[in-house]
Amino acid sequence: MKKYILLTVACSFLLGTTSCNDFLDNEPRGVLSEADVVTPENVDGFVIAAYAALGNDHYDTPFSLWPYGNVRSDDAYKGGSGTNDIQAFHFFEISNNIRSDFGELDRLWYLHYVGIGRCNKAIAALNQLSEAQYPNKKKRIAEMKFVRGHFYFMLKILFKYVPYVDENTPIDDYPKISNRAKTDQQLWDAIASNFEDAAANLPSTQSEVGRPKKSAAYAYLAKVRLYQAYEQDDNYTVTQINPATLQKSIDAANQVIGNYTLESDFGYNFLPGTHENGPESVFSIQYSDNDGTLFGRLNYGDVLSLPQGLGCCDFHKPSQNLVNAFKTTPQGLPMFDTYNDTDLNYNQLNNYKVDPRLYHTVALPGLPWKYEENKIYQESWNRSPGTYGYYASLKENVPVGCGCTVNVDPFYANSKNRIIIRYSDVLLMKAEALIELGQINEALPLINQVRQRAANSTVLTGSYTSNNLISKYEPGVNCTWNQDFARKALRWERRMEFAMEGSRFFDLVRWGTAAGTMNTYYSGEKTKRSYYSQAGFDHGIEEYCPIPLAQINFSQGLYKQNNGY
Repeated sequence: MKKYILLTVACSFLLGTTSCNDFLDNEPRGVLSEADVVTPENVDGFVIAAYAALGNDHYDTPFSLWPYGNVRSDDAYKGGSGTNDIQAFHFFEISNNIRSDFGELDRLWYLHYVGIGRCNKAIAALNQLSEAQYPNKKKRIAEMKFVRGHFYFMLKILFKYVPYVDENTPIDDYPKISNRAKTDQQLWDAIASNFEDAAANLPSTQSEVGRPKKSAAYAYLAKVRLYQAYEQDDNYTVTQINPATLQKSIDAANQVIGNYTLESDFGYNFLPGTHENGPESVFSIQYSDNDGTLFGRLNYGDVLSLPQGLGCCDFHKPSQNLVNAFKTTPQGLPMFDTYNDTDLNYNQLNNYKVDPRLYHTVALPGLPWKYEENKIYQESWNRSPGTYGYYASLKENVPVGCGCTVNVDPFYANSKNRIIIRYSDVLLMKAEALIELGQINEALPLINQVRQRAANSTVLTGSYTSNNLISKYEPGVNCTWNQDFARKALRWERRMEFAMEGSRFFDLVRWGTAAGTMNTYYSGEKTKRSYYSQAGFDHGIEEYCPIPLAQINFSQGLYKQNNGY
C-alpha cells in the first residue's frame, strides 16, 4: 500500500508536464543500459562469461559426459552406493527404463544452452564495436564461435536433433525454432561452420592458455566432419560413409598435424601442475584453485569419481570388460576376439601381458594410486564392491599429494584441467578417415605412432610393473593389413587410447555398432552382475538420449521427441 501511495503522489506531482506512463517509461537511474555495457573496456566481460560456461557443470550434469560416453558403453560401471544412487545413470548403464523426464537430462540441456546463449551475446556485443574501437574483434568472435561449436557438438552427439540459434536469431524467434528445423546433415554443417569461421580468424598462437588457436579449430572441425560422414537413416542405421565428408575431415586434420607432438609418456596427459597444457593438449578446459574465490574454479563435473577411501563417492568405475581389453598376445597385439574369454585377475598380474595404458587408466588394488608409491590403492577403498567391483578411474583423478585438491564437503574436488581434444585424437581421426577411403597404408603409420608412444609409456609406472607388452602393426610379419583388419585395429586403438574419457559410446553410435557391441557386452555381464539381468540395447532408440520432456513442454509441443521415448 505504501508503494502505491508514493507512486500516485509522484504521478500527480508531475501531471502538469507529463503523463504517469511517460514518467514510468523513463530510463531508471543507476541501471546500466546495453549501450553503457557494450564498450571496448567492458566487452571482454561477455567473452569471459562464455568461457566460464565451459566449467559450469555439476556432478550430475558433467560436461565430461562420463555417464553418457562411458557408463552407457562397455567401458564403465556407474558406481556409487548402489543402483539407486543417481538412478538415471543406472538406467543408462543397462539401457532400460530411460525416460524423457530425467532431471539430469533437462539440466544438462539447459547448461549447454546457457553456454550457447553467452556465446551469442558475446558475438552480438562484439559486432557492435568497430575494429578501430576494439582491435581484437575478429579474434574474440572466432573464439566465441569455437566455444559455441563445442557446446553444439556435445548436444548433437547426445540428442541428435536440437534447435540451432546463433547471434543473428532474434530472441523473439526462439520459441518458433524447432529441434527439427534443420535436418541431421544441415545441423552438422551449421556446427562445422563455427569451426570453419574460427579457423579462418584465430591466430596460430595465443599468449593466454585456454584460448583456442587456429589449429584447435581445425582439429574440432576434423572431428565434426568425421562424425558427419557416417550418415544415418531415421532408425540410426549407418546407410553410407560419405567419402567427400571424410576428405573434409582429413583436410582439416592436415592443418593440425605437425603443430603438436605426443607426450613422451601417455600418463603425462593426466597429471596436474606443470604437465597441464602440454604438447599434446589441443584444447583444454582450464580449472584453478587459490585464485581469490571461495573454493577456486574446480572440476565439479568429475568430483564423484574419487574412491571412497580417499573421499567421495566412488562413481565411474572401469568395467571388467575394459580391463580385459588391455590384455595383449605374446606378440604384443590386441586379443581382438578372445580378450573377454577370461577375466584379468589383478592379484596375478604377471600371468598376463598388457598394454601399458592399463596402468594409466585403471586403478588396480595393490598398486600405487596415481603413481604415488607410498599410497597403495586398497580394496577397502571401494564403496560397493559386491555390485561394482574393485577398480577406479585414474585419468580425471590426481595424486593425493598434488596440492591441487580442495575439500568441498563431502567431496574432494581438484583443479586439474580437462583435455577436450588431444593430438592423438587428431592422428586417429585422420587414420579412420583414410581407412574408410581405402587408403590403409597411409593410415598405418598414424596408428603405429600412437602405439609406439603407448609402448614407451612406462616412465611413471616402470618401478612397479613389468608385464607391459605392445607392438606396432607390421604387415606380413604380425598381421595381414587389409581394410577389415585396419578398421578393427583403428577402432580398438581408440578404445585403449581414450578409455574413460567420455567418447566410447559416441564412437559406437558413429560406427553403427552400438547395438551389437552393447548386447554382446550385456550377455557377458549378466553372468557376473545381477543388476544387468534386465539390460538390453534397442537399436533405433537408445543410440540417443530422449529430448527432455520439460523442454518439449516449454516449447508447447514444438520440439519433436526422438524415436521410442
